[in-house]
Amino acid sequence: MRRYSLILCTAALSSLPAAVSAQAPAAPPLTLQAAIDMAQQNGPLADVARNSRDAARLRNDAFNARLLPQLFLSGNAANLNRGINPITLPDGSTQFIGQAQNQSSLQAGFSQAIPLTGGTISVSSMISRIDQFATSATPYDRRYQTSPVVIGIQQDLFKPRNIVWNRRAQSLAASVAERGYLEAREDVAASVADAFFNLYAQEMALANATANVVVNDTLYTLNKGRFEVGKIGENDLLKSELALLRARAAVDDARLARDRAEASLRRIIAYPEGQPLTIVTPDEIPVVNADPAVAVEQAVKNSSVTEQAAFDKVAAQRAIVEAKSSNRLTASIQASVGFNQTSSDLGQSYQSPLSKQSLAVGVTMPMIQWGAGKAEVQSAIADADRATANNEIRLDALREDAKFSVLQLQQAQRNIALAAKADTVAGKQFEVARNRYIIGKISNTDLYSAQDQKDQAVLSYVQALRSYWTAYYHLRRVTLYDFVAQKPLTDTEEVDR
Repeated sequence: MRRYSLILCTAALSSLPAAVSAQAPAAPPLTLQAAIDMAQQNGPLADVARNSRDAARLRNDAFNARLLPQLFLSGNAANLNRGINPITLPDGSTQFIGQAQNQSSLQAGFSQAIPLTGGTISVSSMISRIDQFATSATPYDRRYQTSPVVIGIQQDLFKPRNIVWNRRAQSLAASVAERGYLEAREDVAASVADAFFNLYAQEMALANATANVVVNDTLYTLNKGRFEVGKIGENDLLKSELALLRARAAVDDARLARDRAEASLRRIIAYPEGQPLTIVTPDEIPVVNADPAVAVEQAVKNSSVTEQAAFDKVAAQRAIVEAKSSNRLTASIQASVGFNQTSSDLGQSYQSPLSKQSLAVGVTMPMIQWGAGKAEVQSAIADADRATANNEIRLDALREDAKFSVLQLQQAQRNIALAAKADTVAGKQFEVARNRYIIGKISNTDLYSAQDQKDQAVLSYVQALRSYWTAYYHLRRVTLYDFVAQKPLTDTEEVDR
């Protein structure tokens, strides 16, 4: 099967003009796997997929890092206030008094999110300073206020724990991105295979068209001699001449199509500009004995569709919880305990600190909403039902795609054997028809019919190869499973790291 195709291609290409043969590159021919590797490493489509994956990884790293203790530093370097301001006196009266002061502060500490409760705990230290500038009524004065240690906690009650929901969503989003990247790699492989065999088909078409020129030129020369001795009529001679002209035009069309196919492949795989490109088809195709049931199982297990369904489910459940919590009693607590002191001397402001406590409890209870709260809950439930239905639709489509991808690949394997047999038969039939035409046993109509059948058989075989490899990589993309190696696909870049 493969040997005949390679012999046909080699024989046809050998008949190319010297100008075409002179362009043969010194570099080794590019195999399909090498082209796929180049596209997955350097191709523009792979760059897009890789950047999307890296962005998702970095977002996940940033989220997980924020769950660790955070060191913070904040301050107010200057807050100058100079002017006449209304001041409330101890007796309750208000007077306009001239002021000139500056306030500055500095706070440093650690904060830690509490995943179990959704709250935040912090340990900090703070110092404040007030400079009262001298005026006609008051002398210059400086005061310090220090809080050496303050332990604080902030906690919401009867509210959704956002940190828990965010962790679930972030984990699923990262998983979706990772699996999406693997699928994108297989999409790249399928695109390369399609472009690769498109170029191969155009090269075969060019070689076949060039060979047809040689054949038709020989026949036209033969027919001119027959016409001169009166063995054929002028009509047959004109048909032979027209066939030669069409064959020459077909060479130009095939050469243009071949150049365009090469440009497309170069762009997809980011082939070095200016470097000659030749391809060689695989010597054999992998025989995949895949079970449709296994394909469906692996697709549901590995596909990003499954993780996206889980992500949508979490988002819908979160919306329901938030809608319900907004229609009931909720509370928030902010509490702190520590020490503080004040003095006009910085050192003394840290001596004999006094205790410091604060507690703030906020309560919210919706009373009359005129049905708004109930409608929000029902809306969230409806959205969740819609998400569930959409997920089932996508999963059913995934199972169907996985099943028929196996059947399509199996059919493609059978079609290659059939196309190779048809290619062999058509080639032999044309040789027989040409020899019979030379000795005058058949008409030129029969000869050109055999020639057309031969041309179509060559292209059909190339198309069968193209269909097989695109089906092969589509099955890998749908299932994220290597049926030849019998293992799930992995991120090779992650393994290398």
